[in-house]
Amino acid sequence: MGLLIKLLVNALAVFGAAYLLPGVHVKDFKTALVVAIILGLLNFFVKPVLMFLTFPITIITLGLFLLVINAIIIKLCANLVEGFKVDGWWWAIIFSIIVSFFTAILESIFE
Repeated sequence: MGLLIKLLVNALAVFGAAYLLPGVHVKDFKTALVVAIILGLLNFFVKPVLMFLTFPITIITLGLFLLVINAIIIKLCANLVEGFKVDGWWWAIIFSIIVSFFTAILESIFE
């Protein structure tokens, strides 16, 4: 049951962030659910590989390069999910920050 609630919270965060940002477009809540699932899978499988490959850059930038890695994951998700579009790299970075913020707040409310 906890996984379903986490998925719904992430979908709500994606939908809310897309509503706030003019450079991010989500067709409907069903698309936001698919985006939440795909982002979860990409964060589980692809992000560790990217973090390993870019470890020296991440150390040099004191962790700020992780924002770029998050943007790469979001742009990849936008290429995979129909109905989800991110207009540029800056929008992807801002979107990742807002989704993380919304998810943290919503998870603290629902737990």
